[in-house]
Amino acid sequence: MNVGLGLPISDPAALLTWARRAEAGPFSTLGLLDRLVYANPEPLVTLAALAGATWGIRLQTEVLLGPLRQTALLAKQAATLDALSGGRFTLGVGVGGRPDDHAAAGTDLRTRGRRLDEQLATMRRLWAGEPYGEGAGPIGPAPVAEGGPEVLIGAFAPAALERVARWGDGFLCAAPPRVADGLMRRVERSWDAAGRAGRPRLVAQVNVALGPDATVQDARDAIGAYYAFTGDTERVLGGLLTTPRAIREAITAFGDLGADEVMLYCWSADADQVGRLGAVVI
Repeated sequence: MNVGLGLPISDPAALLTWARRAEAGPFSTLGLLDRLVYANPEPLVTLAALAGATWGIRLQTEVLLGPLRQTALLAKQAATLDALSGGRFTLGVGVGGRPDDHAAAGTDLRTRGRRLDEQLATMRRLWAGEPYGEGAGPIGPAPVAEGGPEVLIGAFAPAALERVARWGDGFLCAAPPRVADGLMRRVERSWDAAGRAGRPRLVAQVNVALGPDATVQDARDAIGAYYAFTGDTERVLGGLLTTPRAIREAITAFGDLGADEVMLYCWSADADQVGRLGAVVI
């Protein structure tokens, strides 16, 4: 099973260091989250820079909030990043549920699911080289793989989980193993019911902080600030793994559930975590 790293967002300039260290270690993928009304780096711009600083590690949005973006431009950006990286880009995408992001983007929070379905259908057509529509032709560049970059869909609700079978190549699961089991099995059932060949790729995500007390506290502060809007940060903080044993056990548990990859999401800017986590993975 592959293990990737979710990148911290507090120091964008340091992410080049993270990327180079991760590629030298045992990691498969670099992931980056997306928000609009927040002090995080824009993920597509950032991953394009990391593509130029690396040569083999994959690059993944985790997840990009599709409904906040204009569809044709997003299709072009994703295809461009895919081409620049030599086919190493995975578009992890979701709807986004924070009202302030949608307010700033001028999009309707209530129709975000329907909008994402429409976006994914349009992007699949554009990546296949079809014209955009009346008055507009094809939008390039062509992605590396026929049909476009890999698409993973992050979801929790039943209707959103079924979106994986309609438009995705796999599922991004940001839930602990006891919850992930049911979510992954539902995705697999809907995949089979849709007549899709093979099986969906299953990617799990877990929050980690490995290092001295200052590193763990930095992560806790970052998670608390990011999830403050929920009013339930203690629940999220309860899932933060801070010991090698806990991290190994989580990787094993997700493997037992059939996950193809586990993303260890780092919230502290301490780049020495790359080496510490690499030792755990090895």
